[in-house]
Amino acid sequence: MRMRTFPIGGIHPSDNKEWSKGQAIEVLDLPNEVYVPMIQHIGAPATPVVQKGDKVVTGQIIGQSMGFVSANIHSPISGVVTSVDAYPNGQGQRRMMVVIKREGDEWLEEIDRTTTLKRECNLTPEEIVAKIKNAGIVGLGGAQFPTHVKLTIPDGQKAEVLVINGVECEPYLTSDYRNMVERAEMALIGIEIIMRALQVKRAVIGIENNKPDAIEHINSIITRDNYRGIEVMPLKMRYPQGGEKQLIAAVTGRQVPPPPALPISVGAVVCNISSAIAIYEAVQKNKPLIERVVTITGKELKSTHNFLTRFGTPLNILLERAGGLPEGDVKLLNGGPMMGRSIVETSAPIIKGCSGITVLSGAEAARGKEIACIKCGRCVEACPMGLEPYLLSKVARLQRWDVAEEHNTVDCIECGCCSYSCPSNLPLLDYIRIGKQTVMTNIRARAAANKK
Repeated sequence: MRMRTFPIGGIHPSDNKEWSKGQAIEVLDLPNEVYVPMIQHIGAPATPVVQKGDKVVTGQIIGQSMGFVSANIHSPISGVVTSVDAYPNGQGQRRMMVVIKREGDEWLEEIDRTTTLKRECNLTPEEIVAKIKNAGIVGLGGAQFPTHVKLTIPDGQKAEVLVINGVECEPYLTSDYRNMVERAEMALIGIEIIMRALQVKRAVIGIENNKPDAIEHINSIITRDNYRGIEVMPLKMRYPQGGEKQLIAAVTGRQVPPPPALPISVGAVVCNISSAIAIYEAVQKNKPLIERVVTITGKELKSTHNFLTRFGTPLNILLERAGGLPEGDVKLLNGGPMMGRSIVETSAPIIKGCSGITVLSGAEAARGKEIACIKCGRCVEACPMGLEPYLLSKVARLQRWDVAEEHNTVDCIECGCCSYSCPSNLPLLDYIRIGKQTVMTNIRARAAANKK
């Protein structure tokens, strides 16, 4: 049988997952101090509801969501608030954070900390979504979109299928993989809960075929424990198969129209496999989102790991546990080498959207020398959205935002296929990102002006 995949574009980078794939999930020691940002999601930042000198316990709300597209922030440790101020994030940008010095390990009483699985859920869809919202759940695949928003279906539309993203096509990263082989029961209960919230009878877990043990393991549990309506669909290895639109196309054969259309336009809702685990914990254990599995990996690291890490933990603690940075040229990425953002501040905290830290060294850390575009068209062939990256990059350099908008720069999913495939070593994605952000700002400004 022919393995499914998405229809256009895509590339085949080396996955480099062997460095951390075999490393079981380790619970990272609690840090002595955490820096908890009030923006760990798409949308409006949370507003701090604590102040210097307050005592907090693990799981307590310290940041209140502001508006529908926003997310609560909870204390990842117990202790004393020592500061509520702006501190640099991984990119060196100052963001409002709550700093907590650890004292003991006290938790909110309502949080069930036992390891006993709890499958039965009799809550209504509205009650499920409310618990997810209160727990501050966001997409853990990297987008950080508030999950309660995704599960609130607009009037006149209906969800038909839940698509679970277990692809993890980004090179180097293995946190989702470890969750699938070590915490699959939790994930499957979480998927049942999401199906109940959406009132759908079918869920498909898409997993690339370079993870045969995860596919076999989850299938065995589905059969053993009689999970009705849930199936695993092995997918062909192809980047960026984990992109929302690409995954929907691969699994369902449906094409999501260009923005402002969303996956629900074709009856699909997509959720990351690690997010399903967080939903299980929120709904069945009353546990807010305060931690996640973070891969720390790189060819030259002394040791690689998959750490279960509390949010707000300074990055340098994870680096120290991995033996420190290798000598010579080094580049740190929040995420993988395709879509990850460069890290310039190693004291910055781990946040909800951080699935891994990739340490590139030597030749991997250096960009190739740029030469003139040779008009080869490889970036066009590689683009999974059918765009013209060479053109979008050029007009962004020239600040021709009208042309960028006309040629659909906002459709870019920032996968990096264009830059990867360019033989001239042009930083195509860097300029396209600038163009996309500027065009989106212009579109929002026009919309606001039209409302007046």
